Amino acid sequence: MNARDEVLDRIRRGLADVKDEGAETPVTWEYGRATAMPDVLDRFATRCADYRARVERVGGEALATAIASCLTETGVTSVVLPAGLDAAWRESIASAGIAIADDDPPLSNAQLDGIGAVVTAARVGVAETGTIVLDHAADQGRRALTLLPDVHLCVIRADQVVSDVPEAIAQLRGSIDAGRPLTWISGPSATSDIELQRVEGVHGPRTLIVLLVNP
Repeated sequence: MNARDEVLDRIRRGLADVKDEGAETPVTWEYGRATAMPDVLDRFATRCADYRARVERVGGEALATAIASCLTETGVTSVVLPAGLDAAWRESIASAGIAIADDDPPLSNAQLDGIGAVVTAARVGVAETGTIVLDHAADQGRRALTLLPDVHLCVIRADQVVSDVPEAIAQLRGSIDAGRPLTWISGPSATSDIELQRVEGVHGPRTLIVLLVNP
């Protein structure tokens, strides 16, 4: 008996008491169906914070003020805004004395690198992983806007937060079919060097602020 036959024989003997070894175990789970959890929004906020993002839950009526306040607290003096954002957000930011840059015509990488922050909306939030997904619609802007400024303030509505990645993929089907680019963000940019020292801001924003808008 060669080594292969010996291994297979041991497997057969180990499975001798298993009934219907050729039968498949029925699976009731469906891809894209929500995963049960006590509170989707609490899980999302906790997971985002685990990644060292700053998370605040605000009501819709206080959102514009909260955006300007968070930007002011970070000390930024300039921000780039995608064209599709709510006009009230823009007005509140301008009233706080923060210079606003528009990406029309598209700003160069050097110009974006000199801007302190970007404010965007989002497409989907994933509670289980604390991930935010952008499909770069008009209220999110092109991908470069969310990679070069040092601060990313992202606004996501409570009804955009789903339980897990498969449910998020189901929600993103329209964006995928349309060929839109997807950016998956789990906390601020961070990496570790060979000595496992954490370094932030290498591949994207050093600071991620998530404003979760309550229903």
